[in-house]
Amino acid sequence: MHVEVSRVTPAHNPVNSLAIPLSFFDLPWLVFNPVTRVFFYRLPESTREHFHSSILPKLKLSLSHVLPAYLPLCGRITWDPNEPKPSIVVSENDAVSLTIAESDADFSLLSSYGQRPASELHSLLPELPVSDDSATALSLQITLFPGQGFSIGVSAHHAVLDGKRQPCSSKLGLTFANTTSTKTTVSSPSLPETLTPSLDRSLIRDPTGLDEQMVKVVRSLKQDETNSSRSLSPIPAWASGDDVVFATLVLSRGDVERLRERVKNESNPSQDQLHLSTFVISYAYIWTCLVKARGGNVERPVSFLFVGDFRERLDPPLPATYFGNCMFPAGSYNSKTAGDFAGEGGFVTAVEILSGLVKGLSSRKIETVAEEFKISFDCLGVTSQFGSLAGSTRLGVYESDFGCGRPVKVDVVSIEGDRISMAERRDESGGVEIGMCMKKADLDIVFTLFNSGLQN
Repeated sequence: MHVEVSRVTPAHNPVNSLAIPLSFFDLPWLVFNPVTRVFFYRLPESTREHFHSSILPKLKLSLSHVLPAYLPLCGRITWDPNEPKPSIVVSENDAVSLTIAESDADFSLLSSYGQRPASELHSLLPELPVSDDSATALSLQITLFPGQGFSIGVSAHHAVLDGKRQPCSSKLGLTFANTTSTKTTVSSPSLPETLTPSLDRSLIRDPTGLDEQMVKVVRSLKQDETNSSRSLSPIPAWASGDDVVFATLVLSRGDVERLRERVKNESNPSQDQLHLSTFVISYAYIWTCLVKARGGNVERPVSFLFVGDFRERLDPPLPATYFGNCMFPAGSYNSKTAGDFAGEGGFVTAVEILSGLVKGLSSRKIETVAEEFKISFDCLGVTSQFGSLAGSTRLGVYESDFGCGRPVKVDVVSIEGDRISMAERRDESGGVEIGMCMKKADLDIVFTLFNSGLQN
């Protein structure tokens, strides 16, 4: 694979320097490795000449014109010894690293829904430099598959922003499309208000010292994993072997509806009105498949969680354009065993738990967010199986049009084991795509359980 690395600077820099302190919603994500996604765009006419003379310059120019509004993406996270918490710092001449690569791999295979070697997807992602002292916010990689198409690989630091504003989310894709379709001049085209991010961290109020509480939680984890409580290095990543593969399972709109009807028929009539959203149905179904596939002692403790967008639940609510994290964790921690989900009623049990967690988010108090994160972190070391979720069916990843049409496939690569990804189906409203990454033998078992459960 041929590789070259360049730097894309903002078309104009509205400030010489910028420092944005992390909020208590941002701080927990310091312990995690980068969020990585790959967007595949089919373009049969993508010859080397056309790509380098037309497509690539247009993408670079669009990114350059987007960055003045998204300056934190050019920066890095640092932790000044004299400051109580880290900040996102942007200095003059900072830029986004853009890797340009070319691959002779099978584009159709890599962008498919079937099993694909994890190593080949990882090769489409850029490095995101992270050390004890500094953590880069964003890196991009554009890989040309001559005569087939190209991919955009994204590595982003989760402490900088959440899925609502993830690079290559539908919002940023629309921003790219807006600038790509605009006849650019020396000045940057203005962005619509709905696409212009709000960087104001003062909108997150901290009346009860949540910043300090969350810093203590993060520092205690850092001390365990890195021997330095102020280190910005994440906890060690899961080691991917040669036998690890990616695949995408699909629930059609009809599948979701049939599963929903099954819950209505099998749930306890005395149960309060269940929240039977597509998210709850889909997550409950794949979670029971994962527990069954693992097997083992039915008395072993199992746990799972998800994070919910808290923007509209704050008082006052945050603007939809808020640039940063605002996620609240909700989970079932060690109170259930594998047997609770592996039996005939396991799917309905999972739905009932998730329904309660989703409905409970509306009454959660922001003062408990540090405690909730600590509980989830503490659970990791004692539970036998821990499920978690990346992405959402509401992020609109398939609307990420960078001037070359919608992507044919989007994969969250930063998942493994019992961590899954979720997205809307590309070509069907109400359907769900579920990304998975694990050893091929284990994934085969999950596939069998997944498909047989739908047939039954």
